[in-house]
Amino acid sequence: MSVLTESFWLWQFLGRLHPLIVHFPVSLLCIALLLEAIGWLRKSSEWQAGVRAMVWIGTISSVVAASLGLLLVNQDDYGGNTVTIHQWAGLATTVLAMLTALALRSGWTSVYRSLLFVTVVGVSLAGHYGAMLTHGDDYLTSVLPSGTELVSPVASNEKFTFATMAGQSLSDKQVSELNLEVRSILAHNCYSCHGASKTKGKLRLDKKEFILKGGEEGVVLVAGHPEKSEMIRRIKLPAGHDDAMPTKGKRLTDHDIALLEFWIKQGAPWPSGAEKSIYRVAALEPRLPALPNAPAGITNPVDRFVNVYFRQHNIAWKNGVDDRTYMRRVYLDVTGLLPSPEQLNAFMTDARPDKREALVNELLSRNADYAQHWLTFWNDALRNDYTGTGYITGGRFDITNWLYASLKSNKPYNQFVRELVSPTNESAGFIRGIKWRGTINSSQRTEMQAAQNVSQVLLGLNLKCASCHDSFISDWKLADAYAFANIFADTTLEINRCDKPTGKRADTRIIFEKLGTIDGKAATDERLRELANFLVQPKDGRLYRTVVNRIWAQVMGRGLIEPVDMMDNDPWSQDLLDWLASDFVTSGHDIKKLLFTILTSKTYQLPSVGLKEADLIMSPDFVFQGMVRRRLTAEQFTDAVSLAFSPVYADSSIVEKQFPKQVKKEMPFPRASLVKNDPFLTALGRPNRETVSTSRSSQANLLQALELTNGIQFNEALKRGAQHWKATYPTSDGLVTNVYWKALGRAPKPNELAIARKIVGKTPTTEGIQDLVWAISLHPEFQLIY
Repeated sequence: MSVLTESFWLWQFLGRLHPLIVHFPVSLLCIALLLEAIGWLRKSSEWQAGVRAMVWIGTISSVVAASLGLLLVNQDDYGGNTVTIHQWAGLATTVLAMLTALALRSGWTSVYRSLLFVTVVGVSLAGHYGAMLTHGDDYLTSVLPSGTELVSPVASNEKFTFATMAGQSLSDKQVSELNLEVRSILAHNCYSCHGASKTKGKLRLDKKEFILKGGEEGVVLVAGHPEKSEMIRRIKLPAGHDDAMPTKGKRLTDHDIALLEFWIKQGAPWPSGAEKSIYRVAALEPRLPALPNAPAGITNPVDRFVNVYFRQHNIAWKNGVDDRTYMRRVYLDVTGLLPSPEQLNAFMTDARPDKREALVNELLSRNADYAQHWLTFWNDALRNDYTGTGYITGGRFDITNWLYASLKSNKPYNQFVRELVSPTNESAGFIRGIKWRGTINSSQRTEMQAAQNVSQVLLGLNLKCASCHDSFISDWKLADAYAFANIFADTTLEINRCDKPTGKRADTRIIFEKLGTIDGKAATDERLRELANFLVQPKDGRLYRTVVNRIWAQVMGRGLIEPVDMMDNDPWSQDLLDWLASDFVTSGHDIKKLLFTILTSKTYQLPSVGLKEADLIMSPDFVFQGMVRRRLTAEQFTDAVSLAFSPVYADSSIVEKQFPKQVKKEMPFPRASLVKNDPFLTALGRPNRETVSTSRSSQANLLQALELTNGIQFNEALKRGAQHWKATYPTSDGLVTNVYWKALGRAPKPNELAIARKIVGKTPTTEGIQDLVWAISLHPEFQLIY
């Protein structure tokens, strides 16, 4: 809906009718309740016809108002608890109004009257929160005798910890903090029209000298006098006024306005020297923090840093998971496969104190299984697929053989990156991009795709906004994106802003100039060699922090930094991230060694943590307590079904023909990572890989539920498996026990065995067995990594 409302004026217009239409159900339903109460007291039915009409009209108009409200909340920048409560109260009221009308029509008088009363209460609640949205949180309370006056802007601002008294000057630090907050307000509300790229009315608000200079209509700021400043007058005007600013989007909050007034009253102070960015910019250089001291039993470097973090957050270490849980977890993370019952029993009876370290080493040495599993991760990140857009027209090239061989040989990451950026024929597909058919947006030409993909995947940096215009979420400019794209281009690119040529040509330079200078006059191949060498330098701490963060997120369910493509965000442990990245470099850029360090830590062995809301994983207030519980990926789930019940892809020829025969011989069954995408894998979350995909949702969805319930491919696989199980196990108890061991790594509990007997029957039937394995495949214990 948000896409439609941003692109089509009619939806915007209709959405803004919400405040007008919403008053119809409010007034009509309230009057209907009043007349109904009068009629009940007077025991008269003379107004029933009018009441009935009001209820029906109020119900219909409430549906219309709620629909327009959904359009409005998507098209404007509304957010927070107030709008959420208002939205759900409005929707609940709409449902109540419909039930009221149905009860009235059915003649259920007592039910109708009760519902009408509750509906009016709901309308009042929704209206109250609607008024808070338009008039502020203190709309009602501010006029009460007990109401309090608005606190000073400085005291109420979370980011300001200082307080000022009349006549007291600000310190340099206070000026810097105040200025940073003011520029943040201007950047998010004003720069789109009054910045370096677009200067409406010849007014720029992104630099001190421009703000003081004003625009074509004169000075907009009078230092020391907010009441005389045109800027303040305009942002205070009601929406719709010819002079009101901003002209589009949500108006500035009362807090923002008060802060700007305070800043101007202080003389509009501006820190001397270089301006601090309003966005966090992570350090580029590496850093090796000292290993902290830790109590006895905590020796793994990961645990020593996590122990400090736990102390800071008053978190106690929990006991690690049992052997069965650990073995299943580490098997899935290293090879993507389930352990067999025999392997589980052998591990659980093993008395060696270092058996978990030995298990991780053994799994990491299974090179083919490792490569077949981690191929999925890198295919997503490197936008590598076996079919899809560009393959038919020759506008896209896969890197599958190169990638598989690199993973199987555990190629050092610095060499891995070198060959991606300065490619061989086999690895060139990543930076060649997709040559789309027909006319495309200038920000999607192959050179710009290369710049976007390299910056996103290797450096955790989003250049997509800056490929069209100066970014509104970072300091990166349009010229920066084009300069980086020029490294991959055969001819110097003309800068296009929002797909319109500017007549300017960018220079040629690396996105982080501290890493080196690119020779813009050199041939393309030479520029790519220079870029590759600059990127893999040990002093490029960002490259190695980015890959370490991605690997951590893959096995722990959540990165040290989230989202993983925004490496300028704060990590929950900067020391742990820096140490892992530095150790990764000194250990030979070895991803398997990195995995060993993480997978053998007490931290990895902690019980998994479930999140009540999916959004909490991205929350800046996230507190790490252990691995975040994850759903099996599409490929892991498919392979688990293949191992436990029956191969989903029974025909080995389905493995793409570009894989050599040796690869097919290495597989016990066709691995899902090696087959082309299909509706089954798509439903379970495999992306189309036409764009870089560096994370997948771990939440179940309706499409997945439908595919697992009615999907032909899945059900045919279970049917084949059921036929095999029936032929192998003539009794229900033996069959059920073996199914549980293969799928869940344990024997069935007594109540599970009793239920399973009923499902499969005393003499197992194909249909009964299919029902049983289907139910187990949907069990959280099968679908989740605990």
